Amino acid sequence: MAKKNNKGGIIFSTNPDYSYEETDEEELSLPPSEQNLKVWLDKKQRKGKVVTIITGFVGSNDDFKDLEKKLKNHCGSGGSSKDGEILIQGDHREKILSYLLGAGYKAKKAGG
Repeated sequence: MAKKNNKGGIIFSTNPDYSYEETDEEELSLPPSEQNLKVWLDKKQRKGKVVTIITGFVGSNDDFKDLEKKLKNHCGSGGSSKDGEILIQGDHREKILSYLLGAGYKAKKAGG
């Protein structure tokens, strides 16, 4: 019987014949034309401050961080990423939407 850690890797096995086969399952990024991104505006639980949220990105963590950096630079604003969402400080929906569409992403406004 093998025990697994929370990332799926084997940390201990009682079977002497067990051999661990490591697989490199890196998540592949979809091309921009196949991404379905949604651009939200949110100010709940942020002490009244407005944040633009981009959700729906499917791909590797490096590509996700790269898109986050490009959007922050394009908007000239700070931000972060959390739980698969890109958070940009301020109301930059139009600017982000035009950038994403220009880069070939399928993106649309969502929410109110």
